[in-house]
Amino acid sequence: MAEQKKLVEAITPMEEDFAQWYTDIVKKAELMDYSSVRGCMVIEPYGWAIWENIRNFLDARLKELGHENVSMPLFIPESLLNKEKDHVQGFAPEVAWVTMGGNEKLQERLCVRPTSETLFCEHYARVIHSWRDLPKLYNQWCSVVRWEKTTRPFLRSVEFHWQEGHTMHETAEEAKKETRRILELYAEFCENQLAMPVLRGQKTESEKFAGAEATLTIEAMMHDGKALQSGTSHYFGDGFAKAFNVTFQGRDNSICHPFQTSWGMSTRIVGGIIMTHGDDSGLVLPPAIAPVQVIIVPIAQHKAGVLEKAAELQKRLNEQFRVKTDDSDHAPGWKFSQYEMKGVPLRLEIGPKDIAKNQCVLVRRTDREKVFVPLDHLEAAIAEQLEKVRSDMYEKALKNRENKTSEAKSLAEMKEIADSKPGFIKAMWCGDPACEEKLKEVAGVSSRCIPFGHEHESGTCVCCGKPAEKLVYWGKAY
Repeated sequence: MAEQKKLVEAITPMEEDFAQWYTDIVKKAELMDYSSVRGCMVIEPYGWAIWENIRNFLDARLKELGHENVSMPLFIPESLLNKEKDHVQGFAPEVAWVTMGGNEKLQERLCVRPTSETLFCEHYARVIHSWRDLPKLYNQWCSVVRWEKTTRPFLRSVEFHWQEGHTMHETAEEAKKETRRILELYAEFCENQLAMPVLRGQKTESEKFAGAEATLTIEAMMHDGKALQSGTSHYFGDGFAKAFNVTFQGRDNSICHPFQTSWGMSTRIVGGIIMTHGDDSGLVLPPAIAPVQVIIVPIAQHKAGVLEKAAELQKRLNEQFRVKTDDSDHAPGWKFSQYEMKGVPLRLEIGPKDIAKNQCVLVRRTDREKVFVPLDHLEAAIAEQLEKVRSDMYEKALKNRENKTSEAKSLAEMKEIADSKPGFIKAMWCGDPACEEKLKEVAGVSSRCIPFGHEHESGTCVCCGKPAEKLVYWGKAY
């Protein structure tokens, strides 16, 4: 037990220093390592396995909805990036440029892609000719580079991995429907697979994506009350299509511009999982994306038949679950702490007494509750316990959000809440960007979203007191 206590003490308590707790987790759970390139990280096998499981689920769902994967170039010529004015201005501070090719200076600078709208539009202009070519439902899995000033592993890095979907549609109505459809896919994934409750809504004009007509978002609350933008879906109208001369012959033989969307979810969601569910013992991983769903720990493994039974169970369970056996020489207490640190949802203990009774012990990561299970019914019991882990994680996160959501009627009240109680603040807003900016300056909060279903409420603006029709969730964010 001394070894177990020492391992847990290696993590700074989250209530003492949340930022250091987070850093301890990503390092000690072996999710990432630092590299010699500022702001770039090495994602280690365990961290990459989490991302792979996220990627595999989303990739399958996108393909079910008719999307196809493609691969665009890493570099964007400066002239191409400059074709959409608002877009290039929005990304200019974060762009990394290539100016040399070997020993020669390039005639035109190349941007290392921060996002790929311009590349997709250039391609679409060559392959879209008729309304029969639409919709174009493309997606790519890649990394992008944004030259962030302040970085933090997974949450904000110079290079990060993501999927970025880029679609073209015959009508504005179809494009808007796609924008909402993808946002709902992200929301359902976060809630059903990642056990992260999210707010669905629209960004304000000042917070929307550069070049978009509208940006839809899902906002999750972390354990410390800060918000995390967890996925976005953008409606571009036909602005990019006009800038890049993307046209098609319509059903009436007229020349038309298609309507565009783009959307993405990135490796920052791994940081969101950590900060939503983790505790002072380490990671707590949702079963759907955990690299190991069940860790088998043999008890008294030196005794005859124990390791053989553990191997037999692993082979049997691997047909349905992701299972690993730790048959190392470490003491059971060390193993318990190690796999709690790594967030494995379920621990299976098997020893001589259990074998004699044809049973094993299942222990949930969320509450360490022990359940004795007959081996004849093991698969059903594991499925039941994994769902119990997921539902408990979701309810805990939802309760945290409910407990840390307040309401403000005035600027003074908002400032007081923002200074003393972390979390979301619901408040009416008149729609004036000047009021939004003042709230940021005075209370230190940004608009997170205008939640769906609350776009046309009545009240007075929390900042200026004028009539307001928009309820907004405000808060501090990562």
